[in-house]
Amino acid sequence: MDYSTNIKSKRESLGLTQKDFADALGLGKYGDRTLRRWENKESKPSPLEYKAIMSFASNTPYIEHKNSYDFTFIDLFAGIGGIRIPFQELGGKCVFSSEWDNFAQKTYRVNYGEIPSGDITKIEAATIPNFDILLAGFPCQPFSQAGLKKGFSDTRGTLFFDIERIIAEKRPKAFLLENVKQLQTHDRGNTLRVIIEHLKKLNYTVDYKVLRAADFGVPQNRERLYIVGFNKDMFQIPKNFSFEYPRPTYQKTKLGDILEKNVDEKYTISDKLYEGHLRRKQQHIAKGNGFGFCLFNENSPYTNTISARYYKDGSEILIEQKNKNPRKLTPRECARLQGFPECFIIPVSDTQAYKQFGNSVAVPVVRAIAKQIVKTLNKIA
Repeated sequence: MDYSTNIKSKRESLGLTQKDFADALGLGKYGDRTLRRWENKESKPSPLEYKAIMSFASNTPYIEHKNSYDFTFIDLFAGIGGIRIPFQELGGKCVFSSEWDNFAQKTYRVNYGEIPSGDITKIEAATIPNFDILLAGFPCQPFSQAGLKKGFSDTRGTLFFDIERIIAEKRPKAFLLENVKQLQTHDRGNTLRVIIEHLKKLNYTVDYKVLRAADFGVPQNRERLYIVGFNKDMFQIPKNFSFEYPRPTYQKTKLGDILEKNVDEKYTISDKLYEGHLRRKQQHIAKGNGFGFCLFNENSPYTNTISARYYKDGSEILIEQKNKNPRKLTPRECARLQGFPECFIIPVSDTQAYKQFGNSVAVPVVRAIAKQIVKTLNKIA
């Protein structure tokens, strides 16, 4: 059996570097060296290791095989599809997705069986298939910069403009937009005001609310703003209508429920990094503020919000360890912290995985909102 050729072919078919593949396979701190030796025929994996390699990502967990569906949707600024999963679970079919980041595209392809279209700013709205619901976890580009040139009534030059032009062209039944909590206060509230005004001008209802992941069974203190709207041209919607957001479950959470056992040493932070964290913590304390790294353990009810910068030093969420330095979360723990199902495949390096999960959504929160949107559509139809 030609182990080396098969391993290399497997890796290349996934579009991964040796570092990506080694991290995805959980080969440890020097896993890329091990993989390189296997591909170069300098050594060979055990039968168990070889089986794990060849079976990795052999199934696409969220590929759509069904011919019938209850509704259609599109997934904009898709990232790794965290908003998509609940809508697909509810019987929806994704007819278009867009994500510009190459690494996120890899993760998306492995899990959903499709490569998202690239930069949404370069895609004509008319070329997008018709759909029922628009989903978008869009980046909050500063409207204030555009405002300096065009005034706050204009959304051109911002990524929200692309959502606006697609809604205007395709006239979907509903939309769900997700953003950071700070969107409410960004530029003294002007950014959110402009967004709401423009959505209402398109003749949609607009409701928004901040929901916290920890209130929906996820051990993370993650607050996000969710904007929901329905097409008033398509439905007879009462004047006093307001979208009924899901009620928090207040299910008790515990970090230990998502932590892995026997975590590789590569996730333990170095003495130098830990000393830097301790030093900066003391400096912050001396200044009278609460900034600095944060330690958690298996009994912690929840963590801080994981961010896209987590790969840098892990300072916002470090896990205590007995008789040694704390460690960072593993990528799989990050997936669980965001409520992603265990079947979700992580086919990229740890660095990229941290960015992807930090940029993603708490799936259980979106799942609760999705149920309410579908319920509302059935009610007003």
